[in-house]
Amino acid sequence: MQLSLSTLLGLLVVYATTIISAAVVPSHIYTERGLVPPPQDDDFYNSAPGYQNAKNGDVLKSRQVVIGIFGLLPEPVEAYQVQYRTESVNLTAITSVTTIMKPVLAKTDKFVSFHTAEDSNGPQCAPSYTYRVGADQESLIVSVENLIIQTYLFQGYIVNAPDYEGPDNAFGAGKLSGTGVLDSIRAAKNFGKQVGLIAEPAIVGVGYSGGAIATGWAAGLQPSYAPDLNQNIKGWSSGGTPANLTSVVELIDGTFFAGFLPAAIAGLAAPSAYGATAIPLINELATPYGQAELQFVRENCAVADLGHFAFQSISSKKFQKLGDRFLYDPQVSALVNNQTMGVNPAQRPTAPVLLYHSLNDEIIPYAPAVKLYESWCSQGSAVQFVELANGGHITGEIAGVVLGNQFVNDAFAGKVATSGCSKKTELTSILNPLALGASLEPILFQLINLLGEAGENDSNIKANPSIFTNPPKTQ
Repeated sequence: MQLSLSTLLGLLVVYATTIISAAVVPSHIYTERGLVPPPQDDDFYNSAPGYQNAKNGDVLKSRQVVIGIFGLLPEPVEAYQVQYRTESVNLTAITSVTTIMKPVLAKTDKFVSFHTAEDSNGPQCAPSYTYRVGADQESLIVSVENLIIQTYLFQGYIVNAPDYEGPDNAFGAGKLSGTGVLDSIRAAKNFGKQVGLIAEPAIVGVGYSGGAIATGWAAGLQPSYAPDLNQNIKGWSSGGTPANLTSVVELIDGTFFAGFLPAAIAGLAAPSAYGATAIPLINELATPYGQAELQFVRENCAVADLGHFAFQSISSKKFQKLGDRFLYDPQVSALVNNQTMGVNPAQRPTAPVLLYHSLNDEIIPYAPAVKLYESWCSQGSAVQFVELANGGHITGEIAGVVLGNQFVNDAFAGKVATSGCSKKTELTSILNPLALGASLEPILFQLINLLGEAGENDSNIKANPSIFTNPPKTQ
């Protein structure tokens, strides 16, 4: 049964108000209690013996877990964690973990692959860990996006939610993230009997911002990397897509959101990503201060990274020796350019794609997303582009709760175009909590509050970005 907008958002009201009544438990409480060990202390994350000889997407081991809203409130779902085989950028075997959630009265002929915006390098930031009851909630973005996952579970969709950054938490590594998603989808299929899935389920992939790195790359790589999924994949929903890393650097370096950049450098330099070439380059160019900042992000999650590196610059000689010529270094340029989507016509989606992006996005620039749309269209992909005329990055994700759900339902129903492209503009009313009436206002307000009190069109974040790392406690 497809939910009405009011019913869908009503579900989120129930979850949000319950969470707000308890407030967010400080992360150190869980650490001191030791309720759930983080991945670095949990043997389940150690690669199973013989994984090198397995095929990509093979299930290596599994366990049943309890999933919770903000690590506090157990969700009424049957949940499993599955370790699966995938591969690094240089094609060597690695393993990762995906979380499979089955709601009551689940639909067994389809599932949603939800790609959470981890945006971090610390092992404790992994979605599979953060989702669990009793887990440290240091990865606040992951915690909040778990609310969005509930909208799909409530509609009866089984959800596959992978740690697509892999065992090294390689934030920003596009190809690694894409193959991590595709192999997690294979693993979910292979594990399907355990949760009642049919042998060949229909699948739609969803992700926003950092999660759109994984979604966009998975969409482009799927036809060549995972042709066995051709008949299963019905669409991809990608919002706030970081289609061009250079443009992201130019937009946020020196701003409050600059902390995403050393995290991306550390992610690209991870062993499973581009460490073989990037680590020697970092050792040559990074100053002691820069090395210390990279070590900090390797040990922490996004919110801490933002607070620690706010208004600083990776283009400063304080961080690295080349100063503002950093991005022009041939090795640096080649590494960064490899993360640009839509360049290679051999890596274009064959399943329908929804791209949506706020025109005034203050974190992920709008123009490269339009260029990605134009590139994929010229290459023959079927793409819908929705411009959010007055929103910001955070409010764009709020709008995506509605847009993404509509696209997922339509894709499963075969109601999205499988050829051609279209572009449209959505005005402020889709983002304004007051414009759509009392039934919609509470959930939009509370989600914005949980995301750091972004304010309409991210106005509060733009005026005072520090609230992103120090959100006021709600009553």
